[in-house]
Amino acid sequence: MTTLSYPPKPSPGDRIAVISPSAGLPGLFPRPYELGLERLRKEYGLEPVEYPATRRMGATPRERADDIHAAFADPDIKAVVASIGGDDQITVLPLLDRELIAANPKPFFGMSDNTNLLAFLRNTGIVSYHGAGVMCELGRPGAMHPQTAESLRAALFTSGEYELKPAERWNDVDRDWADPATFDAEPETRPGAGWTWLNADRVVEGRSWGGCLEIVGWLLMADREVAHDLTEYDGGVLLLETSEDMPSATEVFWTMRNMGERGLLQRFAALLMGRPKTWSFKHPNSPQEAARYAAEQREAVLRAMRTYAPDTPIVLDVDFGHTDPQLVIPYGGTVRVDGPARRITVTY
Repeated sequence: MTTLSYPPKPSPGDRIAVISPSAGLPGLFPRPYELGLERLRKEYGLEPVEYPATRRMGATPRERADDIHAAFADPDIKAVVASIGGDDQITVLPLLDRELIAANPKPFFGMSDNTNLLAFLRNTGIVSYHGAGVMCELGRPGAMHPQTAESLRAALFTSGEYELKPAERWNDVDRDWADPATFDAEPETRPGAGWTWLNADRVVEGRSWGGCLEIVGWLLMADREVAHDLTEYDGGVLLLETSEDMPSATEVFWTMRNMGERGLLQRFAALLMGRPKTWSFKHPNSPQEAARYAAEQREAVLRAMRTYAPDTPIVLDVDFGHTDPQLVIPYGGTVRVDGPARRITVTY
C-alpha cells in the first residue's frame, strides 16, 4: 500500500505557483484568469507566481512538465494551483520526475484533466486536492460561490476535519468569457435539492481516488497511474464526476462497466458521484432536457453499481464536479461517509 501524507500548508503571505499542466487558456481568456489571481492576492493573502507555459496555448508536454518540476522544486513556493483543465495532460505524465516531486511535497489543487496529476501525486505518496482551479472557481464572475470559497480556504490553510454540505444554490449554465458583460454580475443560480443516498446503512472512512470519469477511463486505457495491485484501493472512497463534454449515459455505463470488469468498483467502500453538468455551449439543454440527461446518467451509474458492487453506499449529486459550487475534496486524503447521519466529512 502507498504511504500517503499531507504536505505542509501555505500561510497568508506565501508564494504559490499557478501553472497550466493541460491547456494555456489564460492566454485566450485573460479576464477570468486575472480575476482569479486578484482573489488569490486579496481574499486569500497569497502571492501567485506564473510559469513560462501558464498563458501559452500549445505548450509542449515537456514545457508543461518543466513548469511542474520548477514549481515543486522551488522552496519558496508553498502550494501549486492549476489554472484550468484541458484534454492532453496524460501526455505529460511520462515526463514527470517522481523522485523530485516526492522530495518536495506541496499541496496541489486542480480537477478535470488534472485528474492525471492528482493520480500521479497519490502514487507518489502526496495527498492533493480535487477542485478550485484559478479560472473557473476563483475567477467566477461577480464573486466566488460562498461554499466554494469557504471550502478552499479550509483546504488551503487548515488541517483536520471539514464537513461538506449540499449546495444551497447551484448552477451549471456557463456564460461567454469573451463577453465583458459576463463579469458584470454573478451567475444565476437555482435552489439545491440535496444529495441522494443509497445503501446508507453504515459509516465508511477511507482514502479517496478517482476524479473526472472520462480521464479515469483514459488512464485505464493507457495503463497509467492506476495500481496494478487493486488492493491499493480496498476500503477507499471512489470519487467520480463528468465534464462539460457531457458523455452519454451509455458512455458512462460503459466506462464504469469496464472498471467493474477490471475489479475496481468492488474495491471501494463508498462511491461519491458528482452532480452532473447538464449544459454546455455545445449542448445548451433546456431545463427539461437537462433533467432528463441527469436522470439518465444517474441510472447508468446505478446500473453499473448494481451489477458489480450492489451493496456499496452511494451518494449522488455531490457538489465537487464541473458544477458550481465546487467543494474541495482531498485526493488520497481521508473521506468519511456517514450514511445514518447523512454526513460527508473530509480531512484537510
